[in-house]
Amino acid sequence: MDNRRLILLLIFSFSLLMLWDAWLQRNMPPQAPQQVVEQAAQASPESGVPEATMPAPSAVPQSPSASEAAHEPIRVRTDLVEAEISPVGGTITRLLLNKYPTSDEDPSPLVLLGPDHRYVAQSGLIGAQLPTHHALYRAEAKEYVLQEGQDRLEVRLETSTPDGVRVIKRLGFQRGSYLIDITHEIVNETAQPLGPAHSYFQLTRDNRAPAGDPVMTSTFTGPALYTEQDKYTKVPFGNLDDGPYSRTAQDGWVAMVQHYFVSAFLPPAQVPREFRIRSLGQGLYGAAVILPVASLQPGESTQVTVPLYAGPQEQDRLRAIAPGLDLVVDYGWLTLIAEPLFWVLKLFYDWLGNWGLAIIALTVLIKLIFFPLSAASYKSMAKMRLVAPRLQRLKEQYGNDRMKLNQAMMELYKEEKINPLGGCLPILVQIPVFIALYWVLLGSVELRNAPFYGWITDLSQQDPYYILPILMMVSMFVQTKLSPTPPDPVQAKLVLAMPVIFGIFFFFFPPGLGFNCMFKKII
Repeated sequence: MDNRRLILLLIFSFSLLMLWDAWLQRNMPPQAPQQVVEQAAQASPESGVPEATMPAPSAVPQSPSASEAAHEPIRVRTDLVEAEISPVGGTITRLLLNKYPTSDEDPSPLVLLGPDHRYVAQSGLIGAQLPTHHALYRAEAKEYVLQEGQDRLEVRLETSTPDGVRVIKRLGFQRGSYLIDITHEIVNETAQPLGPAHSYFQLTRDNRAPAGDPVMTSTFTGPALYTEQDKYTKVPFGNLDDGPYSRTAQDGWVAMVQHYFVSAFLPPAQVPREFRIRSLGQGLYGAAVILPVASLQPGESTQVTVPLYAGPQEQDRLRAIAPGLDLVVDYGWLTLIAEPLFWVLKLFYDWLGNWGLAIIALTVLIKLIFFPLSAASYKSMAKMRLVAPRLQRLKEQYGNDRMKLNQAMMELYKEEKINPLGGCLPILVQIPVFIALYWVLLGSVELRNAPFYGWITDLSQQDPYYILPILMMVSMFVQTKLSPTPPDPVQAKLVLAMPVIFGIFFFFFPPGLGFNCMFKKII
């Protein structure tokens, strides 16, 4: 096998792996959905979650009997978030992340939940005349601010049903946390037993990707859920147009995922639940979890609490909150390689204090680890170059007799102790590692708005002046000139074209990936 075939095989193999990885990331369907199991309407909460009728969503609920002032949003401000809560249903209609600017050009806090994507967090109760997310609640105040020295604040809302059931809804915010504890307390002040009933917690959103999503790569935006049995399952919006996705379990959570950020309802473990993800029409989708509420005798009360996480996909934070929540940082089929790479990258960042320097250090470390394989590859290719004239003579000697030509080439390789794949296989072994590193750099929220030096103020956005792609092209071109010119004219033209092809390709990639590729070439 000559050098041209080795290079073509390498390019083909790399392209095949990239296409496979892209297919897995973009198009792989979730696990086969379990259709809603029809259960008796009078099933007890302990026996499982029955099929329950959830109210239709309402982005801006209205109550004709209430005054306009009663509908003014309740504003909450903590050290990490600013929220707006509608008195109608106690729905979180707007959530801003104070520590994350909208973009490098716009320093205002990023809006995670809000009207741009009709993205809200709803909750309510299912049962005879119990309040849903359309019910009007009374608030104790219109503004809550987490004061200095205060670790927690609570928004308290209250409503009553016509027959005398009192429902208190509490939303608890904590300092240094993106968790919001949402509690429904039900007090049966009637003379009759109440229940059983159900509580639901639902995230609704349209199907558009968030602004600033990568142009040349596809990151997942949509509902997802996790159970110990089925692990992490993504449910693409398009799949829901054919019907709802429903599953019952004793554990797990449901979420809306987008690049860098996630919102998720996290029910307590060992409580029967039904996950229901569905299309709500007009481009709106819902991801809900439904929990049982025990029957109440007159004078009794009960409560259901489900935390909502709405914030960045910081892996250490997510891992500490709930089992499997860190899987929303999705590295696909290379997770086993990507997670250790991110751990080492963060270690370098803690040492160097700059994510750009950490990427360079990690790239150098990977090259050092793979140096024996690279050296073996270079030696094999050097031997191939030495026997290239003899291979050319064999081609001229045997002409179109492919069988004799291949036999003669194998004898030559055996005589010179050359493995014809020796220059290719060591490089192929490294490709999964660099693809995993690619997904680490693409999916880590820590790189969002992280500056390097000079003109690079955000390692997650493409180079505004295309300086890094040009430097990468120059480094590849210099490396090509320092290498012996291939004897085959077609191969020589291909080698000269590769710097331009890769350079243009990386014009649309963020600088973090450019650092990786450029320093991989230099060293």
